[in-house]
Formats: sequence, C-alpha cells, structure tokens
Amino acid sequence: MNIVLIMFDTLRKDCVGAYGKPPAWGKVHTPHLDKFASESLVFDRLYPEVLPTLPVRRSLYTGQRVYPFAGGDRGFKGDEVSSPGWGPMLETQTTLAEMFQNKDYRTCLISDLYHQFKPSKNFHRGFDQWTFLRGQEIDRYRSGPEPTAANIDHWLSPEIQGEQSKGVEFMKRCLQNMSGRLNEEDYFNAKVMTEATNWLEQNDDAEQFFLTIECFDPHEPWFVPEHYRRMYDDANEQEHVLSVYGETDPMPQGLLHRARMNYSGLVTMCDRWFGHLYQSLKSLGRLDDTIVVVASDHGHSLGERNYMGKRGYPSAPEVLEGVLMIRHPKAEGAGQRNSSFLQHTDISAQLLDFAGITPVEPLHGKSFWQTALDSGSPHRDHVTVGWGNTVTVVNKNWWMNCFVDGSNPILHDLNAANPYDTNIASSNPKIVTELFERALAEAGGKFSDYLLEQVHEDDDTPHWNPLAPKGQAFGII
Repeated sequence: MNIVLIMFDTLRKDCVGAYGKPPAWGKVHTPHLDKFASESLVFDRLYPEVLPTLPVRRSLYTGQRVYPFAGGDRGFKGDEVSSPGWGPMLETQTTLAEMFQNKDYRTCLISDLYHQFKPSKNFHRGFDQWTFLRGQEIDRYRSGPEPTAANIDHWLSPEIQGEQSKGVEFMKRCLQNMSGRLNEEDYFNAKVMTEATNWLEQNDDAEQFFLTIECFDPHEPWFVPEHYRRMYDDANEQEHVLSVYGETDPMPQGLLHRARMNYSGLVTMCDRWFGHLYQSLKSLGRLDDTIVVVASDHGHSLGERNYMGKRGYPSAPEVLEGVLMIRHPKAEGAGQRNSSFLQHTDISAQLLDFAGITPVEPLHGKSFWQTALDSGSPHRDHVTVGWGNTVTVVNKNWWMNCFVDGSNPILHDLNAANPYDTNIASSNPKIVTELFERALAEAGGKFSDYLLEQVHEDDDTPHWNPLAPKGQAFGII
C-alpha cells in the first residue's frame, strides 16, 4: 500500500467547506478538498499535542510526544525562533521515513517549510529524496534586489511601518525572495504540488512508496495572486498580508478585512493546486493503490475574540482544531464523519499500521482507523495540548486553558450556546483542578523548572506584533 501524506500549514478547519460551518466572515471556496472529503473518512477532532509548527512535525514524524518540552530544545544557532520544542529531530528517535525506508518503501519529502531545513534540524532524515523549495518568509534565499519603498508600502501600510521597523525588514526579505515571480505557477503552493506530481511521474516504477508533502501555505504572510483575493474582495484598498499577533481592535478594520480576504484567497489557491495533485494521482492510477491523507497542523485567529495570530493562552478553537481527511483506495469510510479525539502522533501510528509496519519502539500515538469504521469506543476521551508555558485540555464537555503552574485558568462549557464567550473557571474549581491534574499527569507529574520560571514573563512570546511596543520579540512561526 502506497501512502501520500499532505500537510497544509495553518489551514483552518472552518475554511474547508466540507467541515460545514464557515468562519464569521463568510464561506471559503474549496471545491477540490470538498470533493476529496466526499471520498474520505473525515475526522472532526484533530488537535496537535504541542505547538507551534516544528513541534507538531516532531510529533508527526516520529509518533512520539514532545509534550511537556522536558528537554527545552531552544536557542539553537542559525534559528531566530526559540519556542520550547523547536529543536531538531532527536538522534535517539527513529522517524517514520526511516521505518518505511527499512521496509523497502521509496521515501520522499517535498517541502517549502523552511524551518525544517535550518541548521541541524534533520527533518529530512530517512527520505530517499528530499526537495526543499526555497524562499518562504525570511528564508535566506536571496539578499537582493532591494524592494522599492512603493512596493513595501503596497503590502505594509505606512501607519504600521512607522511603529515597527522590524516589520519593514521582514517585508523586505519576503519581497526579495519573491523577486521575479510572474505567474501563478511561481507561487509556493503551486510549486510544491507540481514538484510532488513530478516525483510521482518520475517514480512510477516504485513498488511501494511513502510521499510526504509539506505545504507552508496558507501560513502568513498571505501573498496570493490578485485574482484569488478578488474572489472575496474586489476593492482597490490598502493591502495587508501579515498577522499582527495581537489585538485587532487597534487595527484599521479595513486591514483586518483585507487580511481575511487574502487568507481566504490563499486557501482557495491551495485547494486549486491540491486539485492538480489529486487529478495527477488519478491519471497515474495511484488512487487505486494509495492511501491519501490530508491534514493541517493548526489554524490561525483572524479577529475572533479581538485577536489575530496563534498563541497558547488564551487558546482558541480556530487555532487548535485541525483538518484530517483520509481517502482509502477501497473506499473504506468514504463520506463518513468521525468525532474521535485524535492527535498527530495517532496519524503516525495509523500510517505505519496501514503499511503493516511494526514501530521500532512503542509509539505514544495509537492507530484508530478500524475503530472509526466500526464506530467503536475511541482510545482517547480528551486531548492535552502544550504550547510553551501553557497547556490546554479538551474533552467533549470542557475546554480548560491555563499556565503550567495551574494559574489563571480559563474554562469554557462546550455545551453552551456560545462556549468561548464566557470564562466559568471561578465557579467550577473542581472541574478546573481535575482537568489540570490530567495535564500534569501526562507531563510526568511535574513541568520543567524553566517552563515554570517563564510563567507570566512579559517577553516569553516568540511572536512578532507590529502593533505592540517596540522591543517585543520577533519571529513569525
């Protein structure tokens, strides 16, 4: 059985039409993913066990938990991000690619997720071929030519530039990397899907293969060909493609609207090029002998509860809830939905199970496919999600979020009409304690001292907020 794993970074679940309820600003068009969903078993409750981007991949690529960040894994040379869990693949762990490779699978990684390829990260370990498509964000891909002031002003409004020089430098690097881009085919998600299609054609002789496709889009910055944005907003207004990682009330509301429309356009473009890959799989006859998995690592707040960005506290469903759709060549589960709680380590276990491969060492994740088909009892009744010095616990009734010392708890009743509008932690201390004790138990009974020391430190965030005071930490992840 061949396996194709497709990861979209920062793809919100509510922006995929097949999931039903659209975001507050309106429906996002994803016809190819919706068609794929109709042929797939769709899972409603995928949550990362850790965040942000690289820690999720460490979980997925090994099936082993990164939570509770016991080793620190931060502050490596050659990387501007120092979030807990952001470190390299551990030498003591065997990757999925290595396990597939050892069973004579031909393995390949196609990726434009430049964080994977920073010094010493080793996410390409175990792949017979790995193709790194350069130029996303501030990847040191090009040092020139210098973009014009008018070009910078087009994408980053002068009023924001005046408050944050780092935002200007970020935009300069992005525009330098994009220099010479003329056609839709030159954009990153198109290049990723085209390169993946090329690999499938070039490796048609493989008896069995494991192909991992990492598409950094629709992660910010939300650069997208104009015709995709005009599907949602045809006005000739100031562009905005950066996440502010902060409150949206101080933003000019036109910029918030344009950011949402650019994100929507980029999701639709990702869908279009996913459709290209999907049609190629069909034309090559690979849908008859290949399991295709489409997933996301996390989402992104776009003005909900007065915030734009990703953060561990307060945590939010539009960030933590992920996409997961699995198409089986025998149409098992086609058109069905499943509400089991899953995490990315479970995807790892299931991929190995599909291939009949026994893990080198026991995994933290567990396979779930047969249970989902049989409507059996899921192996999880809750999920725990760690992000730096914060933790979130979710079960079918409650959403609890706090710092790793248990302080400042937020509790939402998921059975309420508008669950995320009210924090009811103060009136439900017993429930808060019970949920926090689950998170603590899964952390081995104690969180690391360095995480506890970071609680409430003002400069603990690894994000950039162009509306925040000067001097705040920088690095979009």
